[in-house]
Amino acid sequence: MLYPELFKSLEAARWSMANDVAWSSFDASKLSEEQAMTVKMNAITEWSALPATEMFLRDNRDDSDFAAFMSIWFYEEQKHALVLIEYLKRFYPGLAPTEDELHEVRFEFDPAPPLETLMLHFCGELRLTQWYRRASDWHTEPVIKQIYDLLSRDEARHGGAYLKFMKRAIERTGDAARAAFARIGVLMASSSRAGKPLHPTNLHVSKARFPRDTVQSRLPNPDWLEHWLSQQIRFDKDCEARVIGGILRNLSSLFEQKFESPSDLNRYRKTLVTP
Repeated sequence: MLYPELFKSLEAARWSMANDVAWSSFDASKLSEEQAMTVKMNAITEWSALPATEMFLRDNRDDSDFAAFMSIWFYEEQKHALVLIEYLKRFYPGLAPTEDELHEVRFEFDPAPPLETLMLHFCGELRLTQWYRRASDWHTEPVIKQIYDLLSRDEARHGGAYLKFMKRAIERTGDAARAAFARIGVLMASSSRAGKPLHPTNLHVSKARFPRDTVQSRLPNPDWLEHWLSQQIRFDKDCEARVIGGILRNLSSLFEQKFESPSDLNRYRKTLVTP
């Protein structure tokens, strides 16, 4: 089982909201309403770990090891929402999200193949690690800069945990797992063709609720994410290249192949397709 060791490693790296956030360093002169609004939107987005966890538990009923790991992932992701909400309550209470705004992003996701979902969230953690690093750089207020740095480090560790489950899946199911991971890897590494940010919170997950079936579409401002990325934290082509490079490097190691571009990965994917 992977859960016991993951528990130990993530527990050792865990930070305390009470003791490890330098709340007393807050500088009101360095926080604008524009910046505070992005904190609100990220807080609500992080709250969507709740329906994601419900999805994972439902679709992995035969995998108690992974389901147990969800207890760690869910706790830490909800703490992300909580620390951002706490920041607003302390320093910009007028923008703290309401319970109704938080509940709006809790809706049932359609069932999906577990291996594809695992890979999707692995890529999502890699991307969010980079997004939060940029957010920390963009902000000028020292407390929220520190918070985003803490969140970024958490997301990187979560990506590493997902990768362990991906390795285990290949050991158990071989090419079936490789095909699932390669298929989603091609999608998530082809952001230029998608024309929008590729992250689990911006993908359609419920046919019955279309078009309001993405987490981002249910935020108070559904257009917020793209504006945050392009106009505020400036997540440009070089930043995106780091995400794509991370996906390709990890899959190269996982598959014991060399992928230098999404096209390389796609060619490999085609060799795994069975009639």
